[in-house]
Amino acid sequence: MANLEASIVLAGVGGQGTLIAGKLLGILALKLGLDVKVSEVHGMSQRGGSVITYVKIGDKVNSPIIEEATADFLLSFEEVEAVRWSSLLKKDGVMIVNSQKIKSLPVLLGQVQYPDNIEESLKASACGNTKIVEFDALAIANECGTAKAVNMVMMGALSNYLGVEEALWKEAIEEAFANKPKVIPTNVSAFDKGAAAAK
Repeated sequence: MANLEASIVLAGVGGQGTLIAGKLLGILALKLGLDVKVSEVHGMSQRGGSVITYVKIGDKVNSPIIEEATADFLLSFEEVEAVRWSSLLKKDGVMIVNSQKIKSLPVLLGQVQYPDNIEESLKASACGNTKIVEFDALAIANECGTAKAVNMVMMGALSNYLGVEEALWKEAIEEAFANKPKVIPTNVSAFDKGAAAAK
């Protein structure tokens, strides 16, 4: 049994694949012989609304809910979501941010403005020794042939911090996409490039 305990928050907007990423982490934990709880909180996921997935991994996990200032990792699939959920991250946690900007319906309708100076907001909200790793996951996914692979780029970035061997990640990816075998090579490639980009 592996020695891994982690509380991971996956935050994004509908259609970015946060739910599949959560499923992948669940498969990975089971392969390690660990307990895992995954909880999905949907916003208006079909319309680009906020979607957040909690994943807790350990020897024994009682609840999937991640309280404020307790998450080891916050993976934000979109910039504003990083600011929105940053309070969940603990002081010495790791924030992995996709620099992509997705304008919500209220922004598109001109009801609210997309915030400026997000980088400054992140630094201000990232208390203590938070490590912020920000990069363009969408550009990397597009290099692999599809914007839908952003989630695997983000998983690749996270893999640098969990201490789980690469082969197990690849097995978990194959299992997560077992019903769509044609997309497995693309997702593996996105994972590899994400891992390299965030090193």
